[in-house]
Amino acid sequence: MKITVITVGKLKEKFFREAVSEYEKRLGRYCKLEIRETADEKTPDGASETEKERILQKEGERIERLLPDGAYVVTLEIEGRKFTSEAFAGEIGRLGVSGVGHIVFVIGGSLGLHNSIKRRADLAVSFSDMTFPHQLMRVVLLEQIYRAFRIINGEPYHK
Repeated sequence: MKITVITVGKLKEKFFREAVSEYEKRLGRYCKLEIRETADEKTPDGASETEKERILQKEGERIERLLPDGAYVVTLEIEGRKFTSEAFAGEIGRLGVSGVGHIVFVIGGSLGLHNSIKRRADLAVSFSDMTFPHQLMRVVLLEQIYRAFRIINGEPYHK
């Protein structure tokens, strides 16, 4: 199975880059992982709703260009469906068994995702009602994907 993570913005802090690198290594035995970054737009303090919409639209256009045809698209959204780790593993396993060979996870920028990208999603997932920095979310997502593959394969994992 191929897993692609499309994310707005780059990892700036060394500790985030190291964590992502570790999960890339671990996931190598379960899937072909690709991380694709696209530029984020600077959001000025006190930005108007019109300005925020323009920023989301620009980021959405960049994400859209990175979405491969035929892939199963999962967006990370606060309004998305919540899963336990076991249920998330079950969903990934179910997709694999049903013939889905490529899953794309999309992490938006500081304002989230444009509605055009949300509409493109086959599944919207929420990890919490809380808001997390997109850099941290990348690490959390990779950890949960790794955990899912461990569960799918009947291997031990921390509870």
